[in-house]
Amino acid sequence: MEEIILAEKISNIVNKSWESGEFLEKVTPTTAELLKFWFDESYCTREKNFHLGQKQAIMNIIYLHEVAKINNVWEMYNKFAPDELVKVAIELNEEKYSFEKFCVKMATGTGKTWVMHAIMIWQILNYSKEPIHEGRYTNNFLLIAPGNIVYGRLLDAFKGKVDINSGLRDFEKNDFKLNEELFIPPYYREEIYSFLQNNVKDKESIADITAGGLIAITNWHIFIDRNKEIDEDDTSTQSIIKDLLPTKPGTSSGNNLDVLDSNYLRGRNIEYLSQLDSLMIINDEAHHLHNNTSKLNDVVWQKGIDEILKKKPLGKFQIDFSATPYTQINKNRAYFPHIVVDFDLKNAMQHGLVKLLNISTREAITNIELNYKANRDEKGHVVSLSEGQKIMISAGLKKLNILDASFKELPNQQGDYKIPKMLIMCEDTTVTPFVSEYLQSLGLADNDILQIDSNRQGEVSEEEWKRIKDKLFNIDNLPKPRVIISVLMLREGFDVNNICVIVPLRSSDSSILLEQIIGRGLRLMFRGEAFEDAKRENRELLFQHKQPTSEIDMLSIVEHPKYLEYYRKLMDDGFAIEQTEEDSKQKVKGDLVSIQLKEGYAEYDLYFPKIERESEEELDELYIDVMSMSSYTTYSLSQLQRLLAKKGETFVLNDALSKTKFGKYTVDANPFSSNTYNEYLQKMLFAILDIGTSKKSKPILQTNNGLLVSYIDDYIRHSLFKTEFNPFENNNWKILLVQNGDVSTFIQKQFSEKLNEIINNVEVSQAKVNKRYFSDVTNITARKKYLIPVQKSIYPALPYPSNKGGLEKAFIEYTDTQAEVESFIKINETYHRFASIPYINEDGLLHRYMPDFIVKTKNKFYIVETKAQNMVSSENVQRKKTAVVEWVKKMNSLSKEQRDNRNWEYIILSDSTFYNFKNKNITFAHLCELNKVTNSEVTDSLF
Repeated sequence: MEEIILAEKISNIVNKSWESGEFLEKVTPTTAELLKFWFDESYCTREKNFHLGQKQAIMNIIYLHEVAKINNVWEMYNKFAPDELVKVAIELNEEKYSFEKFCVKMATGTGKTWVMHAIMIWQILNYSKEPIHEGRYTNNFLLIAPGNIVYGRLLDAFKGKVDINSGLRDFEKNDFKLNEELFIPPYYREEIYSFLQNNVKDKESIADITAGGLIAITNWHIFIDRNKEIDEDDTSTQSIIKDLLPTKPGTSSGNNLDVLDSNYLRGRNIEYLSQLDSLMIINDEAHHLHNNTSKLNDVVWQKGIDEILKKKPLGKFQIDFSATPYTQINKNRAYFPHIVVDFDLKNAMQHGLVKLLNISTREAITNIELNYKANRDEKGHVVSLSEGQKIMISAGLKKLNILDASFKELPNQQGDYKIPKMLIMCEDTTVTPFVSEYLQSLGLADNDILQIDSNRQGEVSEEEWKRIKDKLFNIDNLPKPRVIISVLMLREGFDVNNICVIVPLRSSDSSILLEQIIGRGLRLMFRGEAFEDAKRENRELLFQHKQPTSEIDMLSIVEHPKYLEYYRKLMDDGFAIEQTEEDSKQKVKGDLVSIQLKEGYAEYDLYFPKIERESEEELDELYIDVMSMSSYTTYSLSQLQRLLAKKGETFVLNDALSKTKFGKYTVDANPFSSNTYNEYLQKMLFAILDIGTSKKSKPILQTNNGLLVSYIDDYIRHSLFKTEFNPFENNNWKILLVQNGDVSTFIQKQFSEKLNEIINNVEVSQAKVNKRYFSDVTNITARKKYLIPVQKSIYPALPYPSNKGGLEKAFIEYTDTQAEVESFIKINETYHRFASIPYINEDGLLHRYMPDFIVKTKNKFYIVETKAQNMVSSENVQRKKTAVVEWVKKMNSLSKEQRDNRNWEYIILSDSTFYNFKNKNITFAHLCELNKVTNSEVTDSLF
């Protein structure tokens, strides 16, 4: 991995500060809340989380801004890497490094946009929450993209994707809404959504007045005359001035009204942005800020930024994002000096965040000298493809067909399968028709091919863009086209998952271009426990320079001789494998197999029952007797008040989801507004309701949030301290935040337990049973080596874990041979998420528990948990035990018809107990009778 010293030193210091807790102590309360919500382990049980690279980028930027309080790039070097200053001192004297400016280096496909979202949320919330911030925070943002594809992707991310029927953008489908559980704490969602709905502007409406902030999204053409062809190498002063200012009447171009309108709008936008009090500029694909000359000369993009920022003495920030933030000088790379985090392609591969590389070679390619450029006549016109190009295309198509046949054997639950695609990058647009014609000669139909022609900057007309856009960005879900042909149009921002084969017909000395091309196919296709296990094994084999067992989430590059050196470096480091034509004949899915429902599965089908109220209206009768709830006793009210009265006392806002705390801050003599207590109540409400929920499960309580808030308020006022308590008198409410008091956590625990009790306390006589059958999951994907053929299940074989799964394997083999057993199922956390039981964990918070097995006999349903002996007595196992026994008791109180004339029982089997009884040939029923969990056992374990 190439060393970028500044980024490495910053990351080391930031990580130590985070681990010690110092980080959270030195940021604002709002920032501390966000950092906890994003990165604390107690929250990271959700489905989606920031990965290591995203986390590092977010933390580094926040640390540099809030803790180190960096004002310019020179300061950054002086504080973190003074020994490196001599290498960049001359460059850092330039005006463009005289303010707060960071560069994030992240590999393509690793989610740079999510880092942007987090940084903007951090700034927006601090701007509104910090009464005095002296330009340290802003609610004005300018996002600049290099071209139409990235520009469109950013609009999708912030405004939502365009609905095919209405032609309007659907706000519910923007990144923030789709991933709200990751990005925004519940109590801030309304504020952020309101900001996005009212303040996001596209390039045509930047200067439209908005109240309370701006997110302006544009491409870099805001700085140039749209009616002239761009020459990115022309950076003369005269050209820059001409580009930045509106066209003046009286010139030949100025007589064209369209040109006048275009340039007037451009000048108006720049003037408007220049006059904002503060502004954060975010550059996507920021390598375009520099050209490939021997000196890092600004192109028009950076000149435009300088023009906007030069009038702002305070409150100006610039963050550049790029997978390739360097200028190539001959074969050397000159990295941007302001890189503050480095998460490169090798890092991404090592952590399984992108596809690994498979370099497809043929003996013909490696041993025969061929021409890889198109054949041209004396005038330079293309007349045919060269033999080298044809060989590469044929090899790519053959690989695509092999992948397609193998992926069909791995359908998802709906019976669909992943459809691999091939991307061919041509040397110029005159070659693309010949590639298309050759593909058709190989048997592809016209609708199998999507040909995208662009100008030399990789752009297409607006009309052409509208024609191809919908098909292009839905390509993962469409059976056709199978092959996309392009020149430069798709080198950036083409973010789809199913590109599995790339044929780089165009050659270049630019490693930037090669990395961009490879980047189009790096996004992962396959997710799930079985796939992750297979991919982890592949990575381990590659690092040992061994052939992987499968090609799941591997990107096949048809080798081009020009890029051999780059490929060799990746192969030497164990991130790529070379595969010959003979190798490619093996099954690419390795030992992954799709287990379908077997014939006659209904005989063995099982269900997981959920007791529900007859109607949701019953929840409107929510009643909580707050006077019967436990009171806080850690400190007396008078002790808390004395702590509060102590001037300069440090307070901490309790994390509402764990015993850990938000960042420390000092409460001064200035009174908080009464709204602060109301905000506290809202935070407590959403923390309680969000515990253990996900987008795929219903909220714990769906109605009467306002009523629940009133109960929380009543509890605090009348029951929390065993005496009347007025939160507004002398700002008493701040007592709830006293450090080490854990008052907020205590409140949250009381209501978690109460809600759990309410949810489960359904009168059986008024209840209905919802039976979710396991056969609803028509197939599961598993690794063949971790499958056991079985008779008494809906599938012909059941999987067990590859890591420490010996006990589950033995239990499956044993259970299938027992005469008393009619059917059983191994509950799979990936596919059977409906089979869960809520429980209160050791922190007193609500979570969901998924047992290992359900077994059916003539008279019983058994829930079976297998556990290592040293885990049986752990507190969480005991708490799960309590929850399941209560659940079983509720099930057994149903009518015989509702429970199929069978009782439910809960069994916990330790490894030592299971093997001991199994070796004595004990029957299944006897084994369960000896190891069932009873009410008295649960009661005893609690005292």
